[in-house]
Formats: sequence, structure tokens, C-alpha cells
Amino acid sequence: MARRPPPPDEGREQPSFSRRSFLKSAGVSAAATTIVGAGERAAAAPAVLGPGAVTLNLKVNGAARAVTVEPRVTLLEALRNHLDLTGAKPACERGGCGACTVLLDGAPVVSCLMLAADAEGHEITTVEGIGTPEKMSALQAAFVEKDAMQCGFCTPGFVVSGTALLARNPHPTLDEIKAGLAGNLCRCGTYGRVFEAVQAAARAKAKPMTPAGTQRS
Repeated sequence: MARRPPPPDEGREQPSFSRRSFLKSAGVSAAATTIVGAGERAAAAPAVLGPGAVTLNLKVNGAARAVTVEPRVTLLEALRNHLDLTGAKPACERGGCGACTVLLDGAPVVSCLMLAADAEGHEITTVEGIGTPEKMSALQAAFVEKDAMQCGFCTPGFVVSGTALLARNPHPTLDEIKAGLAGNLCRCGTYGRVFEAVQAAARAKAKPMTPAGTQRS
């Protein structure tokens, strides 16, 4: 009787791993990766605020100010209702008119669209920090001189935006002034005099000083 040949794999060295062991090791690796990734995401996640009121430490007009507000409170509400800084005005409350403009680290932002919690760690400047009735800035004085206001509701936003413009461009052209103030709306239509006020402030800053410290006329 003829002997049947051995199966093809008989007598050969078996591999050191099987399909089952491969799947098992792959599953362990995937689980380890998931655990590491979750740990990294947990470490990177920001602190959770709320739902109740929390204390925020804001730097406003050069002074440290603490406010206790719910995390949903905007910077505009915190300034007006909790710090009594009413220069920034609530108008459209959707970032379209610029009446609530303040400076954040020197750049103009609409405070109605920014949470007060997001302003922590930044320098906030409102129109009250730019000048006072007793000591106006060059731009504020130019607004008065040029009668660049009617109802005055939008004026603080224009002053803040104009201040930022002159800080980064001390000698703007008329087109540059229009572009720099494009985010601010004047419902009374006093744009011409607003532009004149910015031009006058730029000229006032450019005048040479006498030894006594007064500007030459």
C-alpha cells in the first residue's frame, strides 16, 4: 500500500506567532494608545468655569480689578455693570457697530462679543483710560474742537478705534483713517468731522515742542 505524502507544513518550523496572538497584541496596543491620548487631552483641557459666578482678575486701564460674574457674562457687561465703566456702549450687541470698542493689548475689539473670562491676562483699555474731561488726549480734544459728535453715543468707540489707529500709524492718510474706523458706525452721519478730528490729532502730535514743553502754533 502506497504511503500518503506528508502535509505540506509537516516537518516545517512553525511561526512564532499566530493570528490569534497578533490580534491580541494589536488590541493591547490600541488600548494603550487610547489611554495615552485621553491623558494628553485631559492635561490640555482648559479649566471648567461655572455654572455659578466666578471671580475674574482683570487689568483695566492699568489697574487690577476683580469681578465676580457668571462665565457667560461679556466683557462689555462686566465693564459697565460691575466696574462702572460706562464709556463702552451697548448698541447692536452683535459686533456690527463698534460702540462698545475697547483696546485689548492695544488692539481694538468689540467687547459685546468677548467673554470677560477671555480677557484675563490681557491689558484692557476703555475710553476712560485714554483721557478724562480734565485731561483729554489729543484725539479727544480734537473731537471737541471739530464738533465731531451729535448724539455722542458712538463717540467713545470712535475715540478708542482712532487712538489705536494713531498708535500704529501716526500720520494716516484720509483713506487710511476711513479704513481704520470702518468698524464704527455713526447713526447721526458725522463721519466728515470724525475724520477731521483724527487728522487734527495727527497734526497736533506732529508739532515740534518748545524748550518750555508747549507746542508751537
